[in-house]
Amino acid sequence: MFSMTVTPRFYETDALGHINNTVTSGWFEASREPVFRLFNPTLALDKWNLILAKVEIDYVAQTHYGHDVLLLTGIERIGNSSFVVAQEAWQNDVCVARGKAVQVYFNYETQKSEPLPIAIRAELEKHMMKAPA
Repeated sequence: MFSMTVTPRFYETDALGHINNTVTSGWFEASREPVFRLFNPTLALDKWNLILAKVEIDYVAQTHYGHDVLLLTGIERIGNSSFVVAQEAWQNDVCVARGKAVQVYFNYETQKSEPLPIAIRAELEKHMMKAPA
């Protein structure tokens, strides 16, 4: 599992004084970077080989300005050419959001998905999230 801490910025608040819901998606994308690096260590755009097929976020509690947020990222499921990234956001020891992102291994030249390489699959398996007890 990967972790990253973000400090909410004032401009990320909404009219109600909470962190705006759109911000969480950006945080989750940023915290998927270690996963991206498994596929493309330098993050070179001319070698990019992933596409985002689906994103979903459940907002579990309010997120507030003035307190850091811990982002946890792991792999929930690995398919033939795709995999599901599971993520959580925690603030003050409370889970404030959960999300999933379906990523597809993609060849931009052929415009088609391809099977995940064995070596990358093995790396993804190292970051599988454990099922709740």
